[in-house]
Amino acid sequence: MSKKKSVSKIQPIFIAIGVILGILIGCFYSSLYSGNNLSIINASGNKLNDLLYIIDDQYVDTINIEEIVEKSLPKILKELDPHSVYISSKDAEQSMQELKGSFSGIGIQFFPYKDTIRITSIIKGGPSESAGLKAGDRIVQINGQEYVGEKVQNNEETMKLLKGKQGSTVALGVKRNGVDGILNFEIIRGEVPVKTVNAVYMINDTVGYINIGSFGETTYPEFLAALAKLNQHDFRNLIIDLRNNLGGYMAPAIQIANEFLPEKRLVVYTEGRKSPREDYYSDGRGTYQSIPLIILLDETTASASEILAGAIQDNDRGKIIGRRSFGKGLVQIPINFNDGSILRITKARYYTPSGRCLQKPYVPGLDEEYEQDLIKRAEHGEYYSQDSIKNSGKEYHTLIGRTVFGGGGIVPDVFIAKDTLGITPYFKEIYMRGLLHNFSFEYVDLNRNKLENLESFKDVELTLSKDQVFDKFIRFADSNGVKRRNLMINESKKIITQYLITQIINDAWGNEKANVYANETDPMVIKALDIIRHNETFPHK
Repeated sequence: MSKKKSVSKIQPIFIAIGVILGILIGCFYSSLYSGNNLSIINASGNKLNDLLYIIDDQYVDTINIEEIVEKSLPKILKELDPHSVYISSKDAEQSMQELKGSFSGIGIQFFPYKDTIRITSIIKGGPSESAGLKAGDRIVQINGQEYVGEKVQNNEETMKLLKGKQGSTVALGVKRNGVDGILNFEIIRGEVPVKTVNAVYMINDTVGYINIGSFGETTYPEFLAALAKLNQHDFRNLIIDLRNNLGGYMAPAIQIANEFLPEKRLVVYTEGRKSPREDYYSDGRGTYQSIPLIILLDETTASASEILAGAIQDNDRGKIIGRRSFGKGLVQIPINFNDGSILRITKARYYTPSGRCLQKPYVPGLDEEYEQDLIKRAEHGEYYSQDSIKNSGKEYHTLIGRTVFGGGGIVPDVFIAKDTLGITPYFKEIYMRGLLHNFSFEYVDLNRNKLENLESFKDVELTLSKDQVFDKFIRFADSNGVKRRNLMINESKKIITQYLITQIINDAWGNEKANVYANETDPMVIKALDIIRHNETFPHK
């Protein structure tokens, strides 16, 4: 073989190697000088991960990736359903407090009014009660620093200062009516109970009443304690009020339903794409399987409270009175991140024993439309006419064959229209601006001793009438920018007076007493008592 032929055979190889080296060198210098390190695009197979990497690696300015993620997660979850949520680490503790039944703090309820923090009530069993703080006290100093003016409007900041680790100390400077100077308190933070049962009392000689505000870890024991209290008065009928109950944990709702159902009755079932159907049955050990039962609900009744109402209705165990419930039937599971933040993602749906899905319809990504649902119900007349909701969904059947309806939420057995008497534009304005609440607080603050010594609701009504509280309030509203409109004021006089009395009783005597007073004229409670009186609590076909 000649030398020439040998070179011609080797030459293509050298050319190929040269081309490859050229490409590699070109890629190296291109990356070096342009910064376009885009080979990672297909590395993870996930565009979102790739995007975050590229932003972190290539973006012209320094970017806090963690901040971008924090802002992006809620927006991503909005594309799934209305109830899958991301809770940041700073908000996680607050979101779990009511469900857990306690938190570490000083044990007060307060609101910012004018330039100070006003204590509206002292939580029983909390540190502030033993320290000697009183409702009506104004906090003007926290840990030796003045705390007045615009800063008090930041509730989040105030909560941070008042809450803290159990056993830690917070120093408060307080102004109290009738006392000169500043009173100083050193309060050791401790466990503050969060009650989920708001009111327990006998409406009359035979009817007990229990108001459940939410479903948390302590709800079932609280409920049993409430039943025990009513037992001392030999109650023979029961009203459970679930209005304004947004739900919470499923377990206590099932446990409470179990108290009223015979053995092997389906309470609720859950089912999802990756969650096989799971049935929850009564065990037959409930103590109150025969007691006449009525449940009150309205458009603010949601989630776990709907599970309880649905179990009672579908098993024909009692009467449901009120208006169609909210319609929240999605099951969320909590996923905890290392930084303390929480992801609550929907895993399944709730179904009542008859097969109704509790969840009302929604379109993924259209949260605003979903949130406007209650307003749309009002526009369609649902709060005022039973016919507007009766045929809104598919028909289902209870244990004895009664027809009930799907479409989201629980449609009551007995409809009670929303009372609109006296709801004028004037009333709406004073209500939305919080003037009823503010006036009541000021009145109670000035007359606390007198009010606390009164013995009955009638005494309160007479005292407020003598003090011309209604006229004083109208002047108060006028001085706060709501001009007098005499025709509307006269039309709304009854409802304004009722709100004022109820709020004043709440501020002076506590939430339970206010609940008792309001129930005396409440249309749902009155209807429930009528049904009990006529022995119509047990449904029939």
